[in-house]
Amino acid sequence: MSEIQVIAHFDIPEAQLDAFKAAAAKCMQSVREKDSGTLQYDWHFSADMAGCTVIERYRDSAAVIEHVVNLGELLGEISAIANLTLDIYGTPSEELVAATAGIDYGLHSPFQSI
Repeated sequence: MSEIQVIAHFDIPEAQLDAFKAAAAKCMQSVREKDSGTLQYDWHFSADMAGCTVIERYRDSAAVIEHVVNLGELLGEISAIANLTLDIYGTPSEELVAATAGIDYGLHSPFQSI
């Protein structure tokens, strides 16, 4: 299975909520206009608006790399606003592992699925 899933969680300072929402809108626009292998890109706020979880699915590792390249500076912008935690699910290619070297994330390898 080559599909990659990513769960990104942002802890948002209350004073930065509007800035976060603006940056998130730019990210969504970029994905809609530029990404070719993004299968899911859903943003969910916690009830208190202090957290946001993004559920992402990609066709394969190359699509994840394309997504990151397409977002470019937007990733730095949104990460400067809110603390980011990442978890990657699947079997990333050697290229994706190399491209994410130095980024702190949890990697979860497949065990069972239907």
